[in-house]
Order: sequence, then C-alpha cells, then structure tokens
Amino acid sequence: MKNKTLAEKAAQDLLSYIQEQQLGEGDRLPNEYDLSKRLGVGRNTVREGVRILASRNILRIKQGSGTFVSDQPGLVEDPLGFSFMEDRRKLVLDLMQVRLIVEPAIAALAAQNATEEDLVQLDRLCGEIEELIYAEKDFSEKDRAFHGKLAESTKNLVMKNLIPVIHQGVRVFSATVSAQEYEQTMETHRKILDAVKNRKAVEAEQAMRYHLLYNMRRFEQEDPTV
Repeated sequence: MKNKTLAEKAAQDLLSYIQEQQLGEGDRLPNEYDLSKRLGVGRNTVREGVRILASRNILRIKQGSGTFVSDQPGLVEDPLGFSFMEDRRKLVLDLMQVRLIVEPAIAALAAQNATEEDLVQLDRLCGEIEELIYAEKDFSEKDRAFHGKLAESTKNLVMKNLIPVIHQGVRVFSATVSAQEYEQTMETHRKILDAVKNRKAVEAEQAMRYHLLYNMRRFEQEDPTV
C-alpha cells in the first residue's frame, strides 16, 4: 500500500513538474536518474509514476528514446467505450446525431479563429484526401485528420478534447457504410474549407451540417441486412 501511495504521489509530482516546466506535446522528460533527484524518490518509484501517467495517456514511453508528453495528453483512443457496443448500426446513427450537434458549431468557430497555419494544414489535408480518392485508396485516416484539425482550429480547449469522439464517429461510419461517396466528400470538404478561409462562420456551419446530414440520410437508406 505504501509503495502504491509513493507511486501515485510520484505521478502527481511528475504532472506538477510537466505543468511548471510548461512541457507540451512531444516534449521529452529528463531521464530516470534526473527525475529521481528532482522528486526525491527512488528510480523504481519514478518508473512506477511514469507508468501511471502513461496509462492515462499523459506520457508516452518510447523504448530506447525516452519518455515524452503525449500528443493528446489524457485522451484515450476510445474514451466512451464505443468498441464494446454491439449494435453497430445504432451506434453509427447516434454518433452522427452527436456530430450533427457539435461539428457545425466547430466549423463556425474555426472560421472565426483559425490561424493562417491552420488554413494551410486544412488545405493540405483536403488535397491529400482528394489524391487518395483519385487513386482509389482508403482516405478515412485523412478524413479523420481533417475533421480533427477543424476542431483544433477553433482554439477552444474543450472542443479540442472532443477530437477522439469525432475521430471515432468518422471511423465507425467509414467502416460501416457499404460504399463511400467520393464526389460529395470532395465537394463538401472544399465548401467547408472555403467558408473557413473566408471567415464566413454561418456558411461554414451550413456546409458542415449539409455534409453530415447527407451522410446520415445515405446511411439510413442503406439496407441493414447488407
């Protein structure tokens, strides 16, 4: 029990150290020896503290390279346990309903707050999606990245933390529909991007809503037995 308490305290002290040093995504922590001296505990305790934070996706351990702050600290891949839900069709529809509530607002906020660098990255992702479509390759990963980047572009910390839910919504939809709608995807992504570039929040919101409604209606019309 004492060891567990020491490990938990080390984990909290490590978290405080990360915050005090203003370490960000991808930053490397000092080695175990240095951390042991800083925290005043043994190296085994430091190691256990690091493992606790790694289990919370705050830290990432790379064998042979060191320990780094995670890309999305504290966020796990499947935060709401979607992978355990058996009724996949209902899950897709429910996820799309949630996305329909959240993502049009995200697009509007992105139009107001996106930086020039954000716009460059969104434009690049749009182009990469189109290249994959023309090459008849899977574009779902880039699709997730595009929607995730829009959320980041809002500069709203809470919106940014919804990215795993958005990613899972895109992933589950892509894996469930019988066929992707390529032309509509390219057209609506460009409309969303153009509205964001031109700082037209209402148009960005409307374009995203149309994009999601189109996909939802197409999915609803599919034969569930196929």
